[in-house]
Parts: sequence; structure tokens; C-alpha cells
Amino acid sequence: MVRARAGSRYHSEVRSACIQKQCMYGASKQGSPARILSKILLICTMLLAGCASNPQSATSPFFPAESSGEYGDDISYWDGARSAGKPRIIIDLEQQRAYFYKGGEVVGVSVVSTGREGYDTPSGEFRVTQKDLTHVSSIYGDYVDRSGQVVVENVNVTENPRPPGTVFRGAPMPYFLRIQGGVGMHAGYLPGYPASHGCIRLPKEMAIHFFQNAPIGTPVVIHQESAPNYASDAPIGDTYVPTTPMMER
Repeated sequence: MVRARAGSRYHSEVRSACIQKQCMYGASKQGSPARILSKILLICTMLLAGCASNPQSATSPFFPAESSGEYGDDISYWDGARSAGKPRIIIDLEQQRAYFYKGGEVVGVSVVSTGREGYDTPSGEFRVTQKDLTHVSSIYGDYVDRSGQVVVENVNVTENPRPPGTVFRGAPMPYFLRIQGGVGMHAGYLPGYPASHGCIRLPKEMAIHFFQNAPIGTPVVIHQESAPNYASDAPIGDTYVPTTPMMER
């Protein structure tokens, strides 16, 4: 009887020791609280880094964090494939918008960047007088060396002397629609405010649509304030006469 009780107590002690070892093994397998905390901090750091993965959206006020529009903004669009009617372009300098009409229907809207202070885009009624797919400026551009490296950038050849050993390389203005003198519409950089030398810059995809759908002679109205109706078919003439010659923009 004594031997049986001793054996039972021995088995009980062995079972308790095994349970303690299993608990210790489980704790070591899961890791110490310090290791768990370090893993949590690492995951948080990765998530925060992912939120700032777009350097433009993190540093520039002119680039939205997310671009939901097809053309990189929430305003520009084109829906002119099934529309008919005479084309007409309206440019609103105050809102920095360009509207493309076919007949009485707006089929396209684009954000634009027009002339900055001192190089104001002229207001008035015009027509498209020339189309040039690969137009380059004859006034604004860079002075480059024989290898093509830029020596002096953003020059005006009428004001900035050309350094010896350099040549002038005009600024590209693709999908150019000339409307008055050296002023026209073309694809270009849009910082979010008027920044050109007088031209009307559009996003590339919108410039392509305007270029493809505006034949020579297309009426173009440029105004400073919103007007009630631009959809009429009333004739438009070249009524604006600039006081000074316009240069390439």
C-alpha cells in the first residue's frame, strides 16, 4: 500500500514537471514580450512608409495624393466620339479651363495653364490659323553645347546672349494650334496656375484630342470672366488686335 502511494505521488510529480516544461517551450516558441513588441513596431513602420511612397503627392501641392481622373486630374475629360456639329473652343482665363464644343454640346473640358503676369494670354475672338504636330519655339528654349548638354536653360533669344560654342534649342510645343501671332494651344507643363509666356498649355492627352478635332478655321474665344452662353453658332471673327507683336510662347 505504501509503495502504491509512493508510485502515484511520483507519477504526479513527473506529470507536473512535464506541464511546466511544455509551458516554458510554448512561451519560448512565441517569443518574449520584447520580441513581440519589436515586431509590432516594425509592421507599423512599414505601413507608415507605404503611405509616403509617392514623393510627388507628399511634397507638391499641385499633385493630388490620388488621381481619380483619366487625364491625371478630376476635371479634364473627353467624350466627343459620337458627337457632331461645328467645333468651337472656349478658354476661361479666370478658371484656367478650356472647353471644346461640337455644335451646342460640350464634349471636352481640360485644365490649362495660360500666360503668367507680364505675359498675359490675350482675350478676344480668334480662329485656329495653323496646326503643327511637332512645333518648337523660335524664341524660348535652352542654349546647348555640341553634345546636346544644356549650358543655359530657359532663355529668351531676344534678350539672353548666346554663349560661345553653343546653339539654341527651342522648347517643344507638340500638338500646336496657333490662334494669334505666336500664341497657341499645345501640350505642356501645368503647375496649377498661369505660368506660360502667353500660350495655353494643356495635358498631353487633352492636347491630342483638341488637335485632332479642331480643323483650321475653328473659332476660339478667350475670356477673363464667365459668360452666359458660348454654344451659339454665331460667326466669330478675329476682332482682337494686340498692341505689341506676339512671340512664340
